[in-house]
Amino acid sequence: MSNIIPLPATPGVRQIAFTRIELDRIMSLYGRMVAAGLWRDYALELGAKQASFSAFRRAAENPEARLVKDPALRNRQGEWVLYGEGGVVLKRGHELAGVLAVLERRLVKAIEA
Repeated sequence: MSNIIPLPATPGVRQIAFTRIELDRIMSLYGRMVAAGLWRDYALELGAKQASFSAFRRAAENPEARLVKDPALRNRQGEWVLYGEGGVVLKRGHELAGVLAVLERRLVKAIEA
C-alpha cells in the first residue's frame, strides 16, 4: 500500500460550442420560425471538431436546416456553413449574420404569404 502510482496525464478534451451571443441569435431566429409555424423542434450537437444546430419541421424528419460552426475552416471558407434539407450547402461565411440571412429571407416570405 505504500506504492503510489500516478495516473498518466490525459489531455483536456476540447469541445466546440456556440458562444452566448451566437446562441442568442440562433434561438431568436428559431423562435420566430416556430411562431410562423415553420419549425417545431431543434437539436444541438457539440463535438470536438464542430458544433451544429438542426431545425426540424417535425421531430421524426431529417432537419430542414442545419447550421454548423467549424473553427478549422475559419481562415479558408468561413467557420459557418448552412445546410439545406437534402444536405446541400446553402451558404458559407465568416459571419453568422450573413449565413442566417438566408433563413431570415425565407421567414419574411412565409409571413407575407
